[in-house]
Amino acid sequence: MFGPNPDAIHPNENIPSICYIKNTITRPNIIVGDYTYYDDPQNSENFEAHVTHHYDFIGDKLIIGKFCAIAKGVEFIMNGANHRMNSISTYPFNIMGGGWESSVPDLKDLPLKGDTIVGNDVWIGQNVTVMPGVQIGDGSVIGAYSVVASDIPAYSIAVGNPCRTIKKRFDDSLTEYLLELKWWDWSPEKIFANLEALTGADLNKIKNIE
Repeated sequence: MFGPNPDAIHPNENIPSICYIKNTITRPNIIVGDYTYYDDPQNSENFEAHVTHHYDFIGDKLIIGKFCAIAKGVEFIMNGANHRMNSISTYPFNIMGGGWESSVPDLKDLPLKGDTIVGNDVWIGQNVTVMPGVQIGDGSVIGAYSVVASDIPAYSIAVGNPCRTIKKRFDDSLTEYLLELKWWDWSPEKIFANLEALTGADLNKIKNIE
């Protein structure tokens, strides 16, 4: 036994608030890596409800890496929330019906910002809002109640509204090493064998792994 089953919905049946997101996704435009979980005592299996304004005709994706920890109350706002701003009115007449549906905006007139991408081993605190097209780097920590409206570098601690980097988790040398190491792509056996290095306070142990 080398860790929990990555294909389980609840890796630990004694903690139903924790759910492996990948195994509950139904939308093809949401892609989530192994072991990434959503923690919510109310409805941990309904992560998709927290990905809003996500419409197939726009084509944007939410991509989340492996081993991410996502707390309750998160919201990923996708590009469908954007309104046309190069016209007199920003009002979305076309979705109201009653004949207004003829006023469908051309996608090129919408301020689309591309895919939203969360790296690997990212910790997102409670009630964080992530805006469209943002990229959050590997190993980052996003503080509770933050609004992430711009990219966050790898292995950063970022907080606030708007969310800003307040600290680097490690020095540049270790950060570069970890980005090359990509431990999240190791086999379950190798991760199991190196849990002490991954979770201990001695940061140099990670560099002694063969």
